[in-house]
Amino acid sequence: MKNVLNINLDKVAIGFSVVCAVHCLFLPIAILLFPAISASILGSEDFHSLLLYFIIPSSLLALILGCNMHGKFYVYLYGITGIGILLTASIFGHDYLGETGEVILTLIGTGVISFGHLKNQKLCDECCN
Repeated sequence: MKNVLNINLDKVAIGFSVVCAVHCLFLPIAILLFPAISASILGSEDFHSLLLYFIIPSSLLALILGCNMHGKFYVYLYGITGIGILLTASIFGHDYLGETGEVILTLIGTGVISFGHLKNQKLCDECCN
C-alpha cells in the first residue's frame, strides 16, 4: 500500500511540474489567441507561486516516502535542487533574467524534479517488488 501511495504521489508531483512547464511555454500563445486569459489567474504571474504551493509539498512528501522505502537518499537531492531552481525562477527570474531566462530556469527546474520522481518510482519498484 505504501509503495502504491508513493508512486501515485510521484505522479501527482510530476503532473504539477508539467503544468508549470506547459504554463510557461504556452501562456504567451494562449494570450494571443484568447486575450481574456490575461485577465484570469492563468494569465497572472501569481499562478507560478500558486503552483509552488502544490509542487513543493507533493514533491517533498513523495521523495521522503520513497527514500525511506528504498534507502537511496541521493534521490532527495534531485527534488531539493529542482525546488531551489523553481523558487529562484519564481522569485528572481523575471527581474534578473527576463522572461526568456525565467522560462528556461523553470523548465530546468521542472526537468530536474521530474527526473528525481521518475528515479524515485524506479527505485521503489525495484526494492518493493
